[in-house]
Amino acid sequence: MIDRELIRVFREIGRDIFVAGLTSSHGGNMSVRDGDRIAITRRGSMLGRLGDDDLVETSVALCGADEGCSREIVVHRAIYEATDAQAIVHAHPLHTIARSFASDTIVPADSEGLYVLGEVPVVSSASTIASAEAGTVLAEALRTAPVAVLRTHGPFAKGGSLEEAFMHVSVLEASAVVLDLLGR
Repeated sequence: MIDRELIRVFREIGRDIFVAGLTSSHGGNMSVRDGDRIAITRRGSMLGRLGDDDLVETSVALCGADEGCSREIVVHRAIYEATDAQAIVHAHPLHTIARSFASDTIVPADSEGLYVLGEVPVVSSASTIASAEAGTVLAEALRTAPVAVLRTHGPFAKGGSLEEAFMHVSVLEASAVVLDLLGR
């Protein structure tokens, strides 16, 4: 499943996420589903500088700790099992995360945000990083929304491709900035 073209796409989208300021040097993760297989970024990888060894192929059903999958594999797996997602992007955009502290929904004020995303659910989980609970609440929210935000942690976006999932995260952050500029 992990061929040169898929590596190229992961590299380009990872670099775009980092350059856009949507995550810190080692934050965030991405995955693509192909049938019962998932290609996911390796634990500790830098999205802005992905190398050939930074992708792990595993099954939708199981990824052992020794495989080196992102810690968020449990969340990605829950989303794939509950939705039509073919790709997932998780990042840590500052304005979106800041909004998640006080809002249960992010409603874009800008036309693009409203058109592309609609209302964006903000969900909560007692454990926010790599927990089954986070996977459950995000998967439920993503059944009907293209992106959902895990309170204090950041958005998880689904798409038919990495590019589409990245677009959802990017549009959400732009909408959060507009809301901040408007003082809403």
